[in-house]
Amino acid sequence: MEREDKGTGIDREEKAARIDKKEKATEINREEKTSRIGKEEKSIEKANFEDTGYYYTLSLIAGKYKPVILYCLMEYEPVRFNEMRRYLKTVSDKTLSQSLKELESDGLISRHVYPQIPPKVEYSLTEKGHSLVRVLDQLCEWGIQNRE
Repeated sequence: MEREDKGTGIDREEKAARIDKKEKATEINREEKTSRIGKEEKSIEKANFEDTGYYYTLSLIAGKYKPVILYCLMEYEPVRFNEMRRYLKTVSDKTLSQSLKELESDGLISRHVYPQIPPKVEYSLTEKGHSLVRVLDQLCEWGIQNRE
């Protein structure tokens, strides 16, 4: 056997085998890294905020009065329209009515109309509304803890 490096005692075949092994290991590591990057890294270029649960939740409670309406129903349900208007103080009938209709169409509140004169309408939270109120209640807790 002819030695390439007499100091280390490694022949050419052994050296070639080691180089092949290193190249294969490097290639495997590169492939693993590429597949991990594809799975773990998030790219804002491909992201769509409207596809997130956060966006959906905000779309349900967006507006000046919706969170307050939900809070009011959480504390005092069932609540009649005029009671709600007095609770909110500065809301117009049109805005309150529109917000209530949107919350009802989103399935967060229910509207119960009593067949009497004058008409009596009460609003209360649905099961879906109660599940959202748990999240809003955490916001209240955060506000209490961080109020200065």
